[in-house]
Amino acid sequence: MWETLGAIRDLGRVHQIASILIRYGFGDLVHRVGMSGALEKAGQVLHWQTIEELSTLDAPTRVRRAMEDLGPTFVKLGQVLATRVDLFPPEWILEFGKLQNAAPALDYAQIHPQLCEDLGEEPENVFARIDQVPLAAASLAQAHRAWLADGTAVILKVRRPGIRKIIEADLRLLSRMAEIVEAQAPDLQRYRPREVVHQFTLSLRRELDFAAECRNAERIAQNFVDRPEIVIPGVYWQWTGERLNVQAFVDGISACDLDVADAAGLDRKLLARRGAETILKMVLEDGFFHADPHPGNIFFLPGNRIGLIDFGMIGRLSEQRRFQIAQLLHGLAAHDADAVIEVLLDWTDGAADINEQRLQADTDAFVDQYRGVPLKQLSLGAMLQDVTLILRDHNLALPPDLALMIKTFVTLEGLGRQLDPDFDMAAEARPFLETTLLRRHSPGVMIRRGWRALGSATDLLMRLPKDLGQLLRNARRGKLHMEIDVPTLKPFGDQVNHAANRLTLGVVTAALIIGSSIVMHAGSSGGGRGWPTLGVLGFIGAALGGVGILISIWRSGRK
Repeated sequence: MWETLGAIRDLGRVHQIASILIRYGFGDLVHRVGMSGALEKAGQVLHWQTIEELSTLDAPTRVRRAMEDLGPTFVKLGQVLATRVDLFPPEWILEFGKLQNAAPALDYAQIHPQLCEDLGEEPENVFARIDQVPLAAASLAQAHRAWLADGTAVILKVRRPGIRKIIEADLRLLSRMAEIVEAQAPDLQRYRPREVVHQFTLSLRRELDFAAECRNAERIAQNFVDRPEIVIPGVYWQWTGERLNVQAFVDGISACDLDVADAAGLDRKLLARRGAETILKMVLEDGFFHADPHPGNIFFLPGNRIGLIDFGMIGRLSEQRRFQIAQLLHGLAAHDADAVIEVLLDWTDGAADINEQRLQADTDAFVDQYRGVPLKQLSLGAMLQDVTLILRDHNLALPPDLALMIKTFVTLEGLGRQLDPDFDMAAEARPFLETTLLRRHSPGVMIRRGWRALGSATDLLMRLPKDLGQLLRNARRGKLHMEIDVPTLKPFGDQVNHAANRLTLGVVTAALIIGSSIVMHAGSSGGGRGWPTLGVLGFIGAALGGVGILISIWRSGRK
């Protein structure tokens, strides 16, 4: 019943999504996930006519345009999918990459009430001046320039009013759709819809919290505290919260405007090298990196300094993962196929249907094609994409953190080549790779790892007598239990559970009908006027129970 009420709550949004999907020629998907039946039973009319112009477009283009029409949640989903080069072929990645954050700006009057709530007073009392025309507008927020009383320029990043409610509804629907697609469409299971939606949900909810974004910025700023050539805007915490982000204004030249950078006399080669060093340090040394370093988030400042903004999308890498990345990149640059295969097998650990011999043969052939190629001509980004192509051919997927890292490397190398056609990413990465590999086996690190291992082993040995005694006591008392999990029985158990729920609800509904009839009859025979309230409520409850049973039976039929 609760699921039924939840579905009714999102019925309007379901109708919007279904209509857009049908318009772009994805009516079959609407049928397969059960949206059409639910909407038609609820009295919603769907128009199944296909627009001729859209029928001539290829599938990636239609999906991208549908996501644009579906709104901010799906635009963000497309941007996340653009990082999954291990799941989608290049033509899909290209289309997903066209999804931009740009969105129509709201009038200042529409965001003013929310600004008052977040600041606790009128914005005009806090800031000397606010530019009511936004500098930029994105799907989640828009940015306004403002000035403090002392003349300091700041940026107000304001979340769109009411956007969380829409996004939460979309996330609920996406989660349900992913479950249905994975259960009913075996041909789409390789895209791991539930895993993608789960990771996307976590990422988007973090991105909606602007205070978390500011904490990310401060953490990265602390990592570059001894690098004055890297500028991270400061945070004004007295006005920053979940829906409002107030940071210092970065007055620089956008990385999109290279001609302006040339006119300002900036050194392109130095900027490319510093940008590469910045991202490589984040990824390989800190394990905490800006995961969206596109040109719109990078500014060039006087003195060939680099400013970074927008820390909503952040990647995290464990020490073990950083070592694996260094091992992989070093193996690619050194043409060491065995090192590459070892890392790939670690990343795909647990895959039941992996053909290790075929994977090794494909990796050997891939690495061999770069043998004899000068280091300067190697593109690490392209090589990483080729590695993901091998995994995709074997129906294997990268962990989400690695997919984000590879996308960051590809974006960084592309920007570096724009700044300097002779940019050598492999040469810039080599010192960081060597340092990461050496750090893994340095005496200090080895001692710490050995000490931790010794401590864990000691704790295990000390707890062993107690744990063994507890096990024997439970066995003597008959409290020792063994659990056997048979996955094939779970669907059968779920069916029995649903059938029992429907039977119980049916009994309760029948009792309500009989009881309400008796109450109504007693009320009318007693000479009372009107219908007894208790009887009416009983019939309403019976009607709701009947609707719940019908929907449950319909959903079981769809499965």
